[in-house]
Amino acid sequence: MQRWRGLEDIPEDWGRSVVTIGSYDGVHRGHQLIIGRAVEKARELGVPSVVVTFDPHPSEVVRPGSHPPLLAPHHRRAELMAELGVDAVLILPFTVEFSKLSPADFIVKVLVDKLHARAVIEGPNFRFGHKAAGNVAFLTELGATYDYEVEVVDLFVSGEAGGGEPFSSTLTRRLVAEGDVTGAAEILGRPHRVEGVVVRGAQRGRELGFPTANVETLPHTAIPADGVYAGWLTANGERMPAAISVGTNPQFDGTERTVEAYAIDRVGLDLYGLHVTVDFLAYVRGQQKFDSIDALLVAMADDVKRCRELTAA
Repeated sequence: MQRWRGLEDIPEDWGRSVVTIGSYDGVHRGHQLIIGRAVEKARELGVPSVVVTFDPHPSEVVRPGSHPPLLAPHHRRAELMAELGVDAVLILPFTVEFSKLSPADFIVKVLVDKLHARAVIEGPNFRFGHKAAGNVAFLTELGATYDYEVEVVDLFVSGEAGGGEPFSSTLTRRLVAEGDVTGAAEILGRPHRVEGVVVRGAQRGRELGFPTANVETLPHTAIPADGVYAGWLTANGERMPAAISVGTNPQFDGTERTVEAYAIDRVGLDLYGLHVTVDFLAYVRGQQKFDSIDALLVAMADDVKRCRELTAA
């Protein structure tokens, strides 16, 4: 799969293509339906498929400081899109100048002049251009002028976790923030993941017999609510069952939120400096402060037992 950053990276001899545009944070099941249809349409027409997305998130430029928590960094989104069969991903730097493009100019500059769109596949609520003034109806209207067709794909509707709402990144972020990683996984089609480099912490876990990998997560990462979770820690390509702690470590009067993962039944792991991923399978319990260290140790042993069972199921 080709990856381009900016319009200037698109090959000059690029021909017709099928395009879909969006932030696509998380590449959840609704996104998968739209992207999958774009790939299918491209194959029907015998042309490549292209996903266009943005960096940073448009809201950060339009409303500075409002950057939403990210469900997946761009490299992870690209991996997920490649798994869906996408031929190319174009990441457009979203600047103040770019945000001022009118919907018509956006269509000409991106879809017509550079990607030579043969078809555009979008969800029903797609908006684009200055002040999000462009919509699917306008996109379709200009298709007659610039020789591309538009196809609208309805989003999935979520189940019990979302209360019947359409699958969306906003809903997924809310569920993650609430600690409902099971509900988030229902929308994503896989466990929610955070990633980053393992750094040295207070090393209390090691002293207590449960050495943890303290993960310095990427900026703006969507991190689950404070608590203990079952999941997996992946390092050097090895996926290990894990008990994951998110929070400020109130037992020792901590103030900084951290994500720490204990690789269950693994001894002697040295993960410092490694880039790792942490996948959240299930919520186990909330964060709490115990009456004594002995009580904490009993709880930690119970947590590990429960996490071992959940990841083995």
